[in-house]
Amino acid sequence: MSQPFDEASDHALLRRTVLLVALLNLGYFGIEFVVALRIGSVSLFADSVDFLEDASVNLLIWTAFAWSLKARARVGMGLAAILLIPALATLWAAWNKFHAPLPPAPIPLSITALGALVINLSCALMLARYRAHRGSLTRAAFLSARNDVLANIAIIAAGLVTVFSPSAWPDLIVGLGIMAMNADAAREVWRAARDEHRSAIEAES
Repeated sequence: MSQPFDEASDHALLRRTVLLVALLNLGYFGIEFVVALRIGSVSLFADSVDFLEDASVNLLIWTAFAWSLKARARVGMGLAAILLIPALATLWAAWNKFHAPLPPAPIPLSITALGALVINLSCALMLARYRAHRGSLTRAAFLSARNDVLANIAIIAAGLVTVFSPSAWPDLIVGLGIMAMNADAAREVWRAARDEHRSAIEAES
């Protein structure tokens, strides 16, 4: 016999989950950012900024659950803008790389991306159960974690390609791909938040 749904318990569990996800992202941001700067990797740089963005998203979610539906929807719209930050950071890093097209060290690139994959996959699995029924805020967190898993796999592949064919292009291409995924996630979150905001206004009228 299944146990009755306890909304308060589910709510508390979700808050603990997003806080843990935020701390994991914040911790690995520091690791990946340092490695990215040391080896000159555009893709790792973009992914490290994305870790910082994910930490910010989840901390905002953690503090926003006590707010009204309209307020949460507005925060969701703000998070859509935050999701664009890694894309802008990637463009900046890619522009600098075009002026000095040296390939990053492939082994540190792949190993660091593998660690990031473990963190992001764990976060995506933790958030998966909430992605469809908690609105734009948790959708933002899940989309970020999901996209990061795909990005990390691509970074690992870029590192392996660079081992056999030293070039800056695999790293650059993956970095720009990460930028595109973050832009698409921002669009999805904006649409979900906009629909929530419209529903909240209609409920008040």
